[in-house]
Amino acid sequence: MLRFNDIAEQVESYNPSADLGLLEKAYVFSAKVHQGQVRRSGEPYLIHPLEVAGVLTKMKLDVATVATGLLHDTIEDTLTTLEELREHFGDEIAQLVDGVTKISQISFQTREEQQAENFRKMVLAMVKDIKVILIKLADRLHNMRTLHFLDPQKQSEIAQETLEIFAPIANRLGIDWIKTELEELAFRYLEPQAYRELSQKVAKAKKERERYVEKVRGIIIEQLNEFGIRGEVTGRIKQLSSIYRKMKRQGVEFHDVYDITAFRIIVGTVKECYEALGIIHSLWPPVPGKFNDYIALPKGNMYQSLHTTVIGPYGERIEIQIRTWEMHMIAEEGIAAHWKYKENGKIDEKDEKRFSWLRQLLEWQMDLEDNREFLQTVKVDLFPTEVYVFTPHGEVKEFPKGATPVDFAYSIHTDVGHQCVRAKVSGRLVPLDYQLQNGDTVEIITSAKHHPSRDWLKFVQTSRAKAKILQWIKAQQREKSIVLGRDLCERDFKRFGLRFSKYWKPGDFERVAHEFSLTNGEDLLASIGYGKITTQQVIGRLAPETLRIDEKKEAEGGLEKVIKRMTSRPKGIVKIDGIDDVLMSFAGCCNPLPGDKIVGFITRGRGVTVHTADCINALAADTRRCVEARWALDGDTPFPTRIRIYSTDKKGMLADISSAISGYEVNITGAQIKTTGDGNAESTFDIEIGNLKQLKKVINSLQKIEGVMKVERIRGWQGPLGP
Repeated sequence: MLRFNDIAEQVESYNPSADLGLLEKAYVFSAKVHQGQVRRSGEPYLIHPLEVAGVLTKMKLDVATVATGLLHDTIEDTLTTLEELREHFGDEIAQLVDGVTKISQISFQTREEQQAENFRKMVLAMVKDIKVILIKLADRLHNMRTLHFLDPQKQSEIAQETLEIFAPIANRLGIDWIKTELEELAFRYLEPQAYRELSQKVAKAKKERERYVEKVRGIIIEQLNEFGIRGEVTGRIKQLSSIYRKMKRQGVEFHDVYDITAFRIIVGTVKECYEALGIIHSLWPPVPGKFNDYIALPKGNMYQSLHTTVIGPYGERIEIQIRTWEMHMIAEEGIAAHWKYKENGKIDEKDEKRFSWLRQLLEWQMDLEDNREFLQTVKVDLFPTEVYVFTPHGEVKEFPKGATPVDFAYSIHTDVGHQCVRAKVSGRLVPLDYQLQNGDTVEIITSAKHHPSRDWLKFVQTSRAKAKILQWIKAQQREKSIVLGRDLCERDFKRFGLRFSKYWKPGDFERVAHEFSLTNGEDLLASIGYGKITTQQVIGRLAPETLRIDEKKEAEGGLEKVIKRMTSRPKGIVKIDGIDDVLMSFAGCCNPLPGDKIVGFITRGRGVTVHTADCINALAADTRRCVEARWALDGDTPFPTRIRIYSTDKKGMLADISSAISGYEVNITGAQIKTTGDGNAESTFDIEIGNLKQLKKVINSLQKIEGVMKVERIRGWQGPLGP
């Protein structure tokens, strides 16, 4: 049994200046609060925190982390509070214990591969200090070592969770020895019969295998010495779980698995790595396609080594890794960026950047005296653009950072999103624009009478939520346009002495809709409501004899004017939410410019008129006809606007004003100058401006001219300036 003195001695061996008093204080506190508690084995519970602390010393962690190992179960399994820990041991240890406790409370219920991946990401994303993960791994390792005291059902559940969640996390952090032991222990309990049979087969051939390993090892050492290369050579039988996976993957029996023996050569320099490789290949023929140079082309997680498989003595395949001592430290002992290595054999650029900070941990191993100060600066933000939350049933869902309950609702079902009225996060009500945090449990409250709001588009983050909201808005806008189109038809049909119902019922509208390349009569009504098609055009197709020649000309002439006015600007200047390809005009009462906040107003038969959002006419308009609008310029499109300048009437003033305007590459299309009789002048200019920002620059430039008293933008102007 591990004793406290063993832990203290181990810490002192790699950190002579360690505060052993803090460790002893943590040990005494843990012994006190766990007094009387026993494990399933019947042993005192205190043995578990001691063993966890022992694992942490093997990783050569600082005193605060080892002390947390002694205290890690105090909040979860005793009456100790977080405030008590903070009072006795300070913020750092209290936060570490709290972080481990939160991870322990996660229920890993799913067995789906993608969900397991999300759980792993969430565990990493939930914590803000790498040491929390290391403590949890040490905790899980000792629990797996003592799993035989639990019933078979519990053994299977914990082993599965270990294999899916914690072994891959250890692998990603580069703690190879923990990952290997966790996988072996999980295999033992998940496949007990296969484990026993494979163990017996390996044990049966153990002595023969050991003799083979020593023979090959001796040959390699002899050859290295002959060429003056000093290094360490080790050989081993691969772990049982690895052999079993290979048997399953290849569909073969144990005796057909040839490459179950692996050797490692550790030398002093990179040059000697390649020399050793040449020696190995001169001894035994390499297996084609089984060589990888991770020294010249290292993995994105810093892993470096030469890998080769050769046909060794007696025709047996053997794997050989060749590396330097520094490479070995990174691969076996370091907490390196071991992201997805052995999982899919590659690391993408995005994940490489996220894990680049882990490379600094190598410095800690190179300079152990400074490990405490260094580790305090190492914080975890492995997934800065993602957040992981629970459904009420324990399923994990992944969202972009900043996602809200509305995003969550739409991820469940479109109707849940549409009818979302309130949300509960971890049991408390939150606003719908609340930003989800890692580990939140989200519950959506719906109402069949509720509908999406345009305001949701301002805070939702997922493309699905945005698309569904816009789809609903578009559908609602279509309904409005259908009603408006029907109103316009009924009014204008009546004006020409026609009954709208007569032409609607028999399906004449369907025929006209097809002539306009539309699907049905409702599409035609919607287009009339949008202003894409006029009622006169429809009447002309349905009852051409009712339109007199002069009325038709007048209608067509008027339509041409409307179309000319609406299409005088290039398409794509303004986007109207929920409406595509609509006739559009800019209101003469406010003359909006790119940069102004704008709103659209559905007119009766003339498409959409765009106003500034603060325009009096827009504010007074029927809100049912208002639609959201936004600028969508692809480039610089000149917009006519008018400015008025009040200045002194002096020689050269007009030249200064003209120069200031043209200095920003603004074209003057009209001007009107008049004196006021009191030594002052009032100058009005029509100019072509690209956007509001450019206009502000022009106005600022004009205001700096000596003698200029005031410059203002004129709204509500129509037509060019007179002479």
